[in-house]
This record gives sequence, C-alpha cells and structure tokens, in this order.
Amino acid sequence: MSDEIKVGAYICKGCGLGERLDCGQLATIAEREGKANLVREHEFLCNAEGVAMIQNDIDNEGVNKVMIAACSRRSKSEAFNFENVAISRANLREGVIWVRPDTDEARETTEEMAADYVRMGCAEIKYMNLPQSNEEAASNNSLLVAGGGVVGMTAAIEAAAAGYPVTIVEKSGQLGGGAAFEYKRVPEHMPYADLEDNGVAEMVAKIEADNKITVHLNSTITKTSGAPGRFSADISTESGSTTTENFGAIIMASGARNYDASQLPELGYGKTPDVVDQAGLEKLAMEANGGPIKRPSDGKEVENVVFVQCAGQRSTAEGHLPYCSGHCCLTSIKQAMYFKDQNPQIDTNIIYTDLRTPGAGGEDFYRSGQKKGITFTKGKVSEVTAGANGPEVRFDDLILAQEVNEKADLVVLATGQVPNSGVDIDLPVAAASDEEVDLDNLVPEVTVDSILNLTYRQGPDLPHLKYGFNDSHFICFPYETRRTGIYSAGPVRRPMDMAQAKEDATGAALKAIQALENAKLGRAAHPRSGDLSFPSFRKEGCTQCKRCTVECPFGAIDEDEERYPQFNEARCRRCGTCMGACPVRVISFENYSVETVGQQLKAVDIPDEFDEKPRILVLACENDAYPALDMAAQNGNNYSQFARVVPVRCLGSVNTIWITDALNSGYDGIILMGCQKGENYQCHFVKGSEIAHVRMSKIDDTLQSLSLEEERVATYEVAITDIERAPQLINDMAETVEKVGMSPFKF
Repeated sequence: MSDEIKVGAYICKGCGLGERLDCGQLATIAEREGKANLVREHEFLCNAEGVAMIQNDIDNEGVNKVMIAACSRRSKSEAFNFENVAISRANLREGVIWVRPDTDEARETTEEMAADYVRMGCAEIKYMNLPQSNEEAASNNSLLVAGGGVVGMTAAIEAAAAGYPVTIVEKSGQLGGGAAFEYKRVPEHMPYADLEDNGVAEMVAKIEADNKITVHLNSTITKTSGAPGRFSADISTESGSTTTENFGAIIMASGARNYDASQLPELGYGKTPDVVDQAGLEKLAMEANGGPIKRPSDGKEVENVVFVQCAGQRSTAEGHLPYCSGHCCLTSIKQAMYFKDQNPQIDTNIIYTDLRTPGAGGEDFYRSGQKKGITFTKGKVSEVTAGANGPEVRFDDLILAQEVNEKADLVVLATGQVPNSGVDIDLPVAAASDEEVDLDNLVPEVTVDSILNLTYRQGPDLPHLKYGFNDSHFICFPYETRRTGIYSAGPVRRPMDMAQAKEDATGAALKAIQALENAKLGRAAHPRSGDLSFPSFRKEGCTQCKRCTVECPFGAIDEDEERYPQFNEARCRRCGTCMGACPVRVISFENYSVETVGQQLKAVDIPDEFDEKPRILVLACENDAYPALDMAAQNGNNYSQFARVVPVRCLGSVNTIWITDALNSGYDGIILMGCQKGENYQCHFVKGSEIAHVRMSKIDDTLQSLSLEEERVATYEVAITDIERAPQLINDMAETVEKVGMSPFKF
C-alpha cells in the first residue's frame, strides 16, 4: 500500500436516507470539513453496483481509507468488507433517521445529527490504520489435553478425527477418570430405559489405536508458557523425568472430585459403614458384578436401600456446596436400578426435595425408574443414625406433612462434585510479615495442586467464576476461559452429567482448533473474531505504572527484564482495557486508539450556549449497548436529537482523557453504557465493565475541578435486550442537562 493517505467518503441514499437527509450537503461536509479526497453518493451502497464502485476506487483511484455513511456498522459487514483498506462507518440509518420523527419540526436537528456523524466518520478514518500481520503468529497444530477422563478422551478423539495431533496428560496410572470406576452409566440412547456400559474401555481402545494421540500417564504439567499457536509445556512423570513439548491450544479437562462426605456427620457418614456416597456404591456394584449387592458392615445382601438427595449441596450451611451438581438425581436412579435389575423385590427409595433429570432422555429415564418400581419420596432428611439392624433415616415427608423414620440396610448419599480447578488466583493474599510487601512477588497461597502451572504474571491457573468452577462467559462463550487459547470442558467448568460432559468436550475441542487456526493468521478468536489488530506500545512514554498489566482481564501482558509491559499479542482479546488504563496514552491499536475516538469527539459541532442545543456524548459498548440502541431504532424508539453515539470495544477501553476532553470541549452530558458487571457479569471481556465503573467512580474529582455538576456524567449497565431502557437513559440525560443548564465551557 502507498504511504499516501487517500480517503474515500461514500454517502448512501438507500433505506430512506435520500428522502430524509440532504445527501448532497453531507457529501459537501465530507469533502470540505472531513477533508475526504474523493466523495461519492449512491442510491444503494450495499448492492452489487455500489460495492463495485467502492472497489473500483480502491483498485484504480488509490483509495486506501474508506468512510461509509449508511447504516450501522453492525449491518452489511460482509458487503463492506474490503481488503487492504481501513474502514469507518457513519451510522445515518439506525443512528439518525430511525431515532428521529419524520416531521418538519425535527428536520433541522436530524440534519445536524447526520452532519456530525459524517464529520466523526471522516475524523476517525484519518487516524485509523490497516492492522499489520502479527509477527508472533505461530502454526503449531497440536493440542494439549489436561486430564484423561471421559471429557479429556472425548476431546482428544474428536480433535484427532479432525486431523489434529493430541497429547493427553493424566496424573493417574490409567485413562477413564471417575467413569472407569462406575459399574454402568445412565443411558445415552433411546429409549433411555436400560443402563449402558460405562464406555471407558471402548474409548481407551480408540485412543490406543489412533497414532495422532499420545498419552502420558502418571504425569503432570509442571510448567506452561507461551500463547495460542506457541504454547510450551513441561510434562513431568512421577519418576522425575521431564519432557518439553509445544502446542497450539490447550483443553483443561481436569474434571471433578467427590464432595467429602465426612463433613456430613448428621447423615451418618463415617459413623456406620452402611452409609456410603455414590462413589462408594459404585465400588460395591462393581464388586457384585451383576449379583446381589452386599452392605459393607456384615456382607448382608441389601434388601432395602435409601438414597438421600442433595446431601451437603444446594445448602448455605458452612462447608456445604451451594449449587446443584447436575448429575446426582440421574445417578441415584441409575444406582437404584442396580438393585431393581438384580432383584425387583428390593425396596429402593429416593428421598428428594427437587428431582432434576436434565438432558434429552432424562425424563424418559425417570419414568423407566418408576416402571421398575423405584419409590420417589419428596422429603427432607434431617438425620441418619446407626440402628440395631442398620441405618435409620429420619425425614420430613413433604407430601404427607409428617416426620418419618425409615430403616434401611444401606443408605446412599448424593453428595455432588467439586471441580478440580487448581489454584484460585483471585483469592486475596495476606502479607507474610509486617514488613513492606513486595506486591510483584506475591502469589496466591497454594492450598491445592496447580493444574497448568502457568508462568503468567497473573497466576498459575485459570481464574475461577464462582464455587471453584473455571471462569467463562457462560452465555456467549461457554468454553472460553480468561486465558486465550485455553479452553475448559466438563465438570471443571460447571456441574454436569456424563452425557453433557461429552458434548462439552466436543465443543471445547472445536474451539481449541479454532484458536490455533486463528493463531496461524494472527487473528483474534473471540469476541472480536477475525480482528487482526493488537496493541502497540510506545516505550519511551511509559511510566511503568503497571496499570495495564494489572487490569488486563486475560493475562496478555507480562513484564520484561526492565519492568516494562511485554505484550503477548496472541493472548490478546482486543478489548482495549490496557489502552483505557494507560494514563500517558502510550498504548493503542492501529484501528482503535485514543486518537480515533478523541478526534471523533472533537469533530462534533458544539453550538454555543445561546443556540440551546446541547451535546450529549454516548460511549456505548459495541457488544451490548450499541446493538440495544440499534434495535431500539428498529423498533421506532426515539431518543434525543442532541446525542452523539460512539461505539467502543469495551467500556474498559474508555480512557478518562476522553471524558476530560469532552467536558472541556463543551459537551453538556456524558453517558457510558457498558455490560452488566459483578458476579453474574455479562461483559464480553469479563472485567472491562467493572473496571470502567471503578474508573468512573473517581471522575467526580475531575468534575469538581472543572466546577461542573456530578450529574453530567453517568455510567450505566445496559443489556442487549434493553431496547426500551437504553434510549430512555439518553432522554433522561437530556432532561438532566435541561435542568442543570448548558456547559459553561461552550464557546
């Protein structure tokens, strides 16, 4: 591409734009004020003829920066996908004519909105550059799977079937995980009536026969470094030998362990051997191998068995699990069938508060259990004691509203599962002494074994979401973790049964493949899929404040030997949080920077106070708030003609200099719209919205220094579904401005 900048501005007349707006005047603004080198109008820019016109200008007229004034940047992205040029979009349809009434009274301010968006589009494109290819792009096709249970084996088999080499690292001496110790499994095939073999032997045979799959048993991962496409892992055996291997992506399939039932003395565990957990019953069933199951205390054949659901889970009591483990009800039905299939006369009673049977065949399997004579009792167990002839279960029958004492030969506790997720890197770390603390060398106290032993500055394992499960944007990106290129699957991610875990493993394998293929091309994976930009850093201006390294949600920034930020581009999600954090503005992207947004703010025509036309700046997250405003426009929900909306990658990318500059320039109000933060966050970049709220909580000092009212700046959490609320927030700010008056900085 030539070093000479040539901007082409293209004004669309389609979708009612030509009828509502003076497109000729907009073209003039683009040429005279926007300084576009070439300006064209077209009846429908997105049709074949319009696209061909733009492409011809790129090919033959030397246009290398394109400003399209038409519909939202969220629309027609495929049509306006031109190679080797930077592109900006001015939203005249959803952002102007669809949010304003088609009346003579509104015409003037509607034209002013459109003119500002053209100015903003031209200003943005001047400071945008075409992202260059990532010099750190790598092409390793291999996958590392941490864990050799059903989840890990499924992921390996699926990835190998797609043509990718896989290495499984399993800490025990055999594959299969907990499933290898299950006598049977819940049926995964219609009619979902009869139990099936656990399937482990079949999966192991597939792996042993596949030359694309390598297995390390009795091994652990003692060190993991690198980034997507170029991970390096040290794999160590119990004997002490270590090998270093390279991988393109990683799947964490470390599974879950059984809840420690010894924490439930009130339910008799540990007080009598005839109270077991579900894993304990699996052991008894395997020993029986289809014959009569015998109780541990005296070898008596079990004739009466009681299953206690939600033992130590779905409870707020100290030491209990506050969540449902997902599989326990189905497992209890399966285990009750062990007895019924051997002898239909055996009494089997499942005591539950809520019976949950997820999955395609869950309900059918439950009905099959009913047909086999399994008793289901809605009740709440208060105590299990050791009686003269076996355990006694005391519970409240919630149907009969009476206390019941039931004798049994064997009691089985459905205790649930706890994820094997490694070190919780987000736990606060206490100082070792009263001496001055070296914050750089503090690491979380390791109370459990690390799974991945990451060399990331931010910690050795994956961040947790809640209850120890790996962090994941559970709505939009269920397999993703906060470490790009590392995907979690199975019960380490959320509670689930075996069938769900196998589906999960397949999904994680596909996402891992996507990650390594994107790494080859230097592209971001999610949520800005295909984005070629990555942070650039101007070292000479850095103050080593460490805000970027601390605030990066994805562990994409380490430090070099001189304590300057060291960007790992392949780990980067392109959220821009580092850019928003930097107080000296030395971090930017080629196509998104402090300047690309800052120049848009400056391009807006700010009327003086006597015109009584305020200007309200709206910085809207491109993932939720901006789409919400687009959909509001589609639904005919109008908002103030004084608003000027600028989409940002994430609210975390908002640099406070934009707020300061906007206020100094005479903007009368500023609204920041980001995703839901906190425990149930909806932010596509996990922490971005939360970080922005923290930054904006301190903006009052700036407002006070400028002698401006605090009400002029507001930060909101906006969901993509807030198509009524989002425009109302803008209208509310317009009312606030009317109340407090125009900015004194207008001139």
